[in-house]
Amino acid sequence: MKMDIKVGQCMTVGVFTLPADKHVVDAAKLLKKTGVGSVIITMKGKAKGIITERDIVHKVVALGKDAKKIKLKSVMSRPLKVIKASDKIETAALALRNNRVKRLPVVDKKGRLIGIVTEGDLLRVYPGIVDVISEMQELRSAKPNEYYTGVCEICGCCSMRGSAALGH
Repeated sequence: MKMDIKVGQCMTVGVFTLPADKHVVDAAKLLKKTGVGSVIITMKGKAKGIITERDIVHKVVALGKDAKKIKLKSVMSRPLKVIKASDKIETAALALRNNRVKRLPVVDKKGRLIGIVTEGDLLRVYPGIVDVISEMQELRSAKPNEYYTGVCEICGCCSMRGSAALGH
């Protein structure tokens, strides 16, 4: 299966950011106001980390810390995993899975933050893409004389596919 859709075609434009020296309460208020699940944290104007609703709950609230006193730089997730707008959505899906994250900031050719891509964005473009890409990766990594069988969801026919059929 060949997918030529680029990350830039399905990303969400208009990422919310806050400076790293702001406090967690500022991020929480911004998340509530905008209805998004994360804020990109910047240092000297460059994206350096991300804080999510989960980060706030796990790293601040659950530990009984005061969100008005904790700076974002002390609880943000870093290093920031990013993807290029010119990358294929297959690359984005694998990066989400391999990094165990639900969102990736998108950068342009110069490394400037231009958007964010989430699992939801990918699923809107191609439902089931994460599963399809995982299966493709599994097939690509097949060892010689290793075969996979399955049933076509459309016609019900059985199939067998081995590493030799994939050009290995």
